[in-house]
Amino acid sequence: MDRRVITYSRNVFLPLTTVCHNRCGYCIFRTPVHEGCIMRPGEVNEILAQGAALGCTEALFTFGEKPGLEPGFPELLARYGYQNILDYCYDLCETAIDYGILPHTNAGILTTSEMERLSEVNASMGLMLETTAKLRAHRFSPGKDPSVRIAMIEDAGRMKIPFTTGILLGIGETMEDREESLLVIRDLHRRYGHIQEVIIQNFCPKEGTPMASGKGVDTDEMCTVIMLAKDILPNDIAVQIPPNLADARQLIPCGVDDLGGISPLTIDYVNPEHRWPEFERLEEIAGNRVLQERLCIYPRFIRLGWFHPRLGPLIMKLDQHIRKEERT
Repeated sequence: MDRRVITYSRNVFLPLTTVCHNRCGYCIFRTPVHEGCIMRPGEVNEILAQGAALGCTEALFTFGEKPGLEPGFPELLARYGYQNILDYCYDLCETAIDYGILPHTNAGILTTSEMERLSEVNASMGLMLETTAKLRAHRFSPGKDPSVRIAMIEDAGRMKIPFTTGILLGIGETMEDREESLLVIRDLHRRYGHIQEVIIQNFCPKEGTPMASGKGVDTDEMCTVIMLAKDILPNDIAVQIPPNLADARQLIPCGVDDLGGISPLTIDYVNPEHRWPEFERLEEIAGNRVLQERLCIYPRFIRLGWFHPRLGPLIMKLDQHIRKEERT
């Protein structure tokens, strides 16, 4: 990738349910099982239709980890005719494809058979490693066991799934923990070559959570970690930051390659108090970099053919469209 270029994708954010089996100390996304905790099919269709009209190329499907383990959730989901959330996600991914939008799913911990099935309708997938350290923030979150998350990222590599991962800063980890996390990601990529981007994300304290009084990290500390990531990670992995959570304009010179998915339509449901920057501001944020839109599957994985055949026509169509926009 040309390091004078900074990329982003245009997406819609679709949180299919806020129910989660984890109890992370910093999270406000998770809710108990209740009426309205599942995004209705009609609502998803409406968002996809509007997103397609706005030129979105990525449908980010996400939900709480293993919601089916929470009492009452399977019964609620059954009202929509589904036995589990992954079947629901699969069908809605197909709907996204019908609208001309490529799905990218971040569903927490999945088995190899679950990933294999979802890869039929996803151009890429993701799972934040967050950290290799065992932290107090994760003591009630079985899915945040570092060994479990590392194993899934490795399984994705064996399956040749273009993958996004990342680390979360300011949740109790040390600088040594951050380095170890980046080294683990580097080694996984060296073995399988499947990691397309690593997110360096700063924790933002949320009212009403056990970590509401946390300080997070400042711009200087984030810059240090970004430079560390650039030193450790291979050059074919993009370093990404979320431009709604951090001062992207100040951090780009530290080595940022990508601004992630930005939506003209939906909010960041994990950090709803932080709005996406308007697309008109992206050129300003990019500074002296060339701003370039991308798909949720990176170009080298398109060239390698790391996608299910049913996705090929749409990937090629959208890739050609983006390349044409670059030339004009």
